[in-house]
Amino acid sequence: MILVTGATGTVGSILLEELHRSGTSPVRGLTRDPQRAAAFPAGAEAVEGDFARPETLKHALDGVRSLFLVPGFGGEADVLAAARSAGVEHVVLLGSLGSGTHPHLVTARERLAVEQALKDSGMAWTILRPTQFASNALWWAASIRQHGSVFAPFPDTGLPAVHPADIAAVAHAALTDPAHRGRTYPLTGPGTVSPRQQTAAIAEALGRELSCVEVTRAAAHQQYAAGLGDEVAKEVLDLMGGDPRPGMFEVHDTVQRVMGLPARTFAQWARENVAAFR
Repeated sequence: MILVTGATGTVGSILLEELHRSGTSPVRGLTRDPQRAAAFPAGAEAVEGDFARPETLKHALDGVRSLFLVPGFGGEADVLAAARSAGVEHVVLLGSLGSGTHPHLVTARERLAVEQALKDSGMAWTILRPTQFASNALWWAASIRQHGSVFAPFPDTGLPAVHPADIAAVAHAALTDPAHRGRTYPLTGPGTVSPRQQTAAIAEALGRELSCVEVTRAAAHQQYAAGLGDEVAKEVLDLMGGDPRPGMFEVHDTVQRVMGLPARTFAQWARENVAAFR
């Protein structure tokens, strides 16, 4: 049995579908809201559980041998302890190349603490470190629909945004092939893409013109901090171009090496998700 946490999320939902379709192992999806499990593929088991209440995970972990763990909900140390007690053998952790690069936003300190707790757990591990998700562009959907514009800081600074389906594909491989145990995989798209270039790709997919408008770091911080908190907002803006960490702009060929196929482009993601911007 494989348990997918974050099973209704950006990567988890794709991974759950792929695992179920492949049929290599029975698969179970964890959700805090059972009503959202209606989106699970037919035949995939849905189980309710909450990281903040480890006692709710006992049933979810029953019979599980491999776990896909999405951090950012709190209680990860308790989840790892519960997983080990339940006999879980292997954990695939969705980390990041830096905080703020995927939807479950944690600080760099928190991310590294979860990674270390996993390595110290006694279970086999694989760590995935994606850079900025291509799907972060959905943050612009409302302004594109309402104003035909993207408002972004550092509009000409490009990160190698990764397609969530590529993250799910590598996670699938890691969960089903022991050769990936003990590995840390940086995951990126095939090239860097700036907010201005992303705007152009979305415009092409829509078939209409869009503008990319630069906003100051201070204005962006105020907006992000309202939802993310001050510390995470600062780190997000650093990574977007204000003070990027070494290696954040580096393109990795991990997807190609693991899957035998080139990483998907941001333009492909835009075409596949164009309805969100209409």
